[in-house]
Amino acid sequence: MDRKRHIAIFTTASLPWLTGTAVNPLFRAAYLSKDGERDVTLVIPWLSLKDQGLVYPNNITFSSDSEQEKYVRHWLQDRTGFTSSFTIRFYPGKFSRDKRSILAVGDISEIILDEEADIAILEEPEHLTWYHHGNRWKIKFRLVIGIIHTNYLEYVKRERNGTMQAFLLKYLNNWVVGIYCHKVIRLSAATQDYTGSIICNVHGVNPKFLEIGKKKIEEQQNGNQAFTKGAYYIGKMVWSKGYKELLKLLHDHQKELARLEVDLYGSGEDSDEVREAAKKLEMAVRVHPGRDHADTLFHDYKLFLNPSTTDVVCTTSAEALAMGKIVVCANHTSNDFFKQFPNCRTYDDSKGFVEATLKAHSEEPAQLTDAQRYELSWEAATERFLKAAELDQPLRRKLSNSPPKSFLSTSLNLQQKIEDASAYIHHVASGFEVSRRLFGAIPCSLQPDEDQRKELGLAVSPKKRGSRN
Repeated sequence: MDRKRHIAIFTTASLPWLTGTAVNPLFRAAYLSKDGERDVTLVIPWLSLKDQGLVYPNNITFSSDSEQEKYVRHWLQDRTGFTSSFTIRFYPGKFSRDKRSILAVGDISEIILDEEADIAILEEPEHLTWYHHGNRWKIKFRLVIGIIHTNYLEYVKRERNGTMQAFLLKYLNNWVVGIYCHKVIRLSAATQDYTGSIICNVHGVNPKFLEIGKKKIEEQQNGNQAFTKGAYYIGKMVWSKGYKELLKLLHDHQKELARLEVDLYGSGEDSDEVREAAKKLEMAVRVHPGRDHADTLFHDYKLFLNPSTTDVVCTTSAEALAMGKIVVCANHTSNDFFKQFPNCRTYDDSKGFVEATLKAHSEEPAQLTDAQRYELSWEAATERFLKAAELDQPLRRKLSNSPPKSFLSTSLNLQQKIEDASAYIHHVASGFEVSRRLFGAIPCSLQPDEDQRKELGLAVSPKKRGSRN
């Protein structure tokens, strides 16, 4: 009874790629392990050198997993101010150019030994299980919790034949998440709905941003002008990240917003097009390369403009609020968590955007209370996660000593048989190269290749472990 719970966190990205699924699971691992009450393992993808060059910024590459782990731990400690005790393990991954994301190779559940398999957190469970072939997560682990990060349906709808793709993807996501997860947490209502799921923002902000905000409060209390710059936006520079909406709003209301100066910061596939579109505006809109949001360059901006509706809970909006800025964002379910803060200003249409922006531009941000600052922290986010996942109470097996009523027993048995059959179909379909390729898997991703095995110290000719489906 005194044995520590072991929590294994599987995610779809890793530093130095500064994407949400690289950063947020890393902070989750740090804060879940901080009090020493749990053994935590963070499982992240390892990319071969050719894929690292496609993904990691500023020509950063690693010759070994230990070198990358050192980089990750140094980055984390620099931001949290404490040394984390969790374990880091790597699974083989490959970068998919068409999906712009990393996909797992082989059965990544094997990274955790059977004797350690207790609780699994799947960050982006649909993404991690689309092409999963191997141990069935619900059987290997006592509890599997899926955290839905991404509004995949919204992204897919913007592509060619997007409506049909989104229709098919919706059912595929429901299928794999139902097969492999006991509990599902959605960061906001902007995500796809899942049966029995709950909505809870279980993310916090990097402590650096709260420290910046604290200094701004001190400046305000001392009667100094804390914010000397105007408006800005930061995000990966692709049209789907809000740039299309923002530039249209600015274009349509150039006269009303003529006195506003806006700086856009980001790097991405659409950078050149965004820059050209900004040049056509008659108002001052400048485009800059991407920077770390904690950079001193951003400290003095007063107004953060974020019209994006593709994010589930926008990390940069949370960071801007933590720094004490005013955030103008769409009245959208992805921003529901932010509405509790006085510096969050929402709008319903273009007229509302102009009114909210001009009003914010003429005012000073409200000073956040200690309670409001805490709500943005990873300490609060960890408390919300433990409660939402019911890990704040003893983990009980679902089996009951008393015999259930016959009707309920028959119903549960039928549901279990249907799920088992469904899981078997997925297991078979994901085991053939043809069917995997048909659904968009990376070629030859059923097993790690020889280079990946050498890089991660895996056996060159592994004996296939017996399936536990």
